[in-house]
Amino acid sequence: MQTSSHTMFDLLKTDVLKHVEISDEEFHRGTTFFIPKKLRRRQYLLQAGDVCQWVTFIAKGCLRQYSLDPEGGERILRFGIEGWWMTDLESFRSRLPASSNIDALEDSELLLMNNESLGGLFTAGAAWERYYRNMLEKENQASLTRISDLIGAPAEERYTRFLQMYPDLFNRIPLHQIASYLGVTPQTLSRIRKELSQRK
Repeated sequence: MQTSSHTMFDLLKTDVLKHVEISDEEFHRGTTFFIPKKLRRRQYLLQAGDVCQWVTFIAKGCLRQYSLDPEGGERILRFGIEGWWMTDLESFRSRLPASSNIDALEDSELLLMNNESLGGLFTAGAAWERYYRNMLEKENQASLTRISDLIGAPAEERYTRFLQMYPDLFNRIPLHQIASYLGVTPQTLSRIRKELSQRK
C-alpha cells in the first residue's frame, strides 16, 4: 500500500504544481490530510440521498457522476479520470442530501478529504489553499460550460468538446454512457461519429 500511496501522491503533486508553487516540505505536510481509498468497479463513492462527505482526487481509474430520471434512466453529469477531482460540491458544502450518485467505472485509487481534513490542509500552507481555490474555479467553469453546451450547443459541437476534454475515454467507457453524457441517443452519437470520420 505504501508504494501505491506514494504513486498516488506523485500524481497529486504534478497536478498541484500545474497551479501553484509549493515546496517539498509544504506538500508533504498537506499529504497527511488525505485518506487513500480504493474502489472496485461499480462500487459507490456516493449514493443519492446521502450527504457527500468527500472531495476526491482520482489517482487511478475512472469515476462517473449521474442522476436518475423519473423513469429510472441514467443521466450522466460528468466523468472523472486520473488527475481530476470529483465531488458533489453542492452537497459537500451545504451538508444536504446529494441528488446524484458517484461510482467507479474502473477499479480506482483515490485520495479523499472530508470537511475536517480540508480545514487541516489549509493550515499546512498557503499554497494548498490557493490550489484548492483554483480547483474550485476550474470545477465551476466546467459546470457552466456543460450547462451552456446542453442548452445551446449542437450535438456535434458537444461531441467535439467531449473529445477535447476526455481524449482517451472512448476506449474506456461504453458508447451508451457517452451518449447519455452528451444528451443524445446512442444512434445519434453513432451517426455523428460516422459523419465526422467521413470528413477526414
